Amino acid sequence: MAKPLIFKIADSEIAFSLSKVDRSRLYGYKELEVLDEKGGKCELATLASDGQTIIGKGGTGLATLTADGHWTDKTQLKPVDLDGKEILPVPSSYSAPIPLAETATVDEYLQHNIRLVYQLACEGDLTPIRRPLSEGKIFKFPYSYRGGLEADAGFLLQGEDGNVFFVVGNPTKVEFIGLAQVSSVEEEGDAEEADMMDFDMI
Repeated sequence: MAKPLIFKIADSEIAFSLSKVDRSRLYGYKELEVLDEKGGKCELATLASDGQTIIGKGGTGLATLTADGHWTDKTQLKPVDLDGKEILPVPSSYSAPIPLAETATVDEYLQHNIRLVYQLACEGDLTPIRRPLSEGKIFKFPYSYRGGLEADAGFLLQGEDGNVFFVVGNPTKVEFIGLAQVSSVEEEGDAEEADMMDFDMI
């Protein structure tokens, strides 16, 4: 059984089990199976850069190299920011209860690209959290599945049907360039075409 996600609100701790909501569960899915002339199932392979070597499934991997081109272990690496300062990793959200202290407005929620949606289920008492959610409150908190360099944005909210949902996303990065401007200079081609039109000829 998967480890529950525990939220802390006031003096209460509520454990939820997660059920992922994806397109396949909403709309169904289809699978494409390719067979050879004998009815055997085909598997995807990669053709190497030499044009001759065929690499089957599981035949490739990732490696970490130093600037000199030597193999190195990831445990020897330290993440740093653009200024060269070491980045402290964030813990997994499943290692301790998540305090629900910060809330977000609907506009703040909509300013995120949502990539994961989970429906939550709980067999315990939901009274401490049900009331603020039913009033339309959206709780916001940092979320990390395994722990890592940075956390995603997590939101806890309630749907119109009363179900509690947990969603994961990242802030949408939108850069404003400027308003569209209509050119006031008439292009030569348009001017020549206008001169050639004579409505007396119609």
